[in-house]
This record gives sequence, structure tokens and C-alpha cells, in this order.
Amino acid sequence: MAEDRKIYLLDANTLITSQGVYYPQSMVPELWGWLLHQAEVGRVKMPIEIYEEIVAGKEDPLTQWIAKPDVRKHLILKEDADPGLVSHATFSGYAPDLNENELAYIGRDPFLISYALSAPKERCVVSLEASKPSTKRQNRRVPDVCKTLGAQCCDVFAMMRALEFHTSWKSKT
Repeated sequence: MAEDRKIYLLDANTLITSQGVYYPQSMVPELWGWLLHQAEVGRVKMPIEIYEEIVAGKEDPLTQWIAKPDVRKHLILKEDADPGLVSHATFSGYAPDLNENELAYIGRDPFLISYALSAPKERCVVSLEASKPSTKRQNRRVPDVCKTLGAQCCDVFAMMRALEFHTSWKSKT
């Protein structure tokens, strides 16, 4: 049974890898319809910062799908990042003294994590990064930063199980 209120916040790698490796739209269109449905009902969202990371200067099937007005409208989380939580995610999750190159390397991950920290019991970051607790500074992985800061994190497969994805999902709605 799906959890009642949890919102899953997608990292860019979940859609990029799903499209490029596991579930291309041309092979598993049901997943992409299901993702849109989950976005419409408020279960799956993506912060604008992560959305912009995906669409920046690319033209591929994922960008075409994500840029569709109905997908964009429903997928993007309709709130602004809390600068204090972004700073907390950056300084406490990675390091308090990152230089410009290190900040560029971690990209927009602190934004993603900050949205989960704003409601830690109701939100879960979805990332395909593998945990590697031994890494330091800019090399820390999203699941490890989430764990350090008390944010929920899972991979796309756990999200799909929790939200009960199956290829015949539409016939059951």
C-alpha cells in the first residue's frame, strides 16, 4: 500500500538514467505516463533548480518530455528554496569551507536536499547515486548527505515500489 502523504523529490539522475538506461520512453511509455500522473496527484515533484539542470542546453527525448507544458506544470514543486536550509545542506552536508570549484561540482544537490529538509517526515529525495560514506567534501553522495542531515532518501526503484508502479497502472485508476 502506498504511503499516504509522502512526496518524492526527483534528482536529475533519476530521469536521465531512467530515460537513457532502464526505461526509455520508446520502450516503457507506461512509466512516463505514470510519472506524470503521480506529479498531477502531488506524489512526485521536482524542484525548479533540478528541472533547469535537466533542460539546460539539451535536446533529447527526456528534455522534450519534461518541457511539455502539462509535465512542467505538474512536475515542478511550487515553492521557493529556503536559503537557510540550502546553506545548511551545503555547509553541514558537504563542508563549511567549499571553494568555487567544489561548489560547482556539487551543483544543485543542496537545493534538492533542502526541500526534503523543509518537511523531513513527508518528503523523500529520490536519487540513483550510490552511498559511499567514506567520501568527503564535494565528493559526498546525496544519500549520505541526506542521512547526515536527517532527510529521507531512496532510489527510483524503491519509489516505484512504494507508489506501486506497474505497466498496467492506468487500467486500475
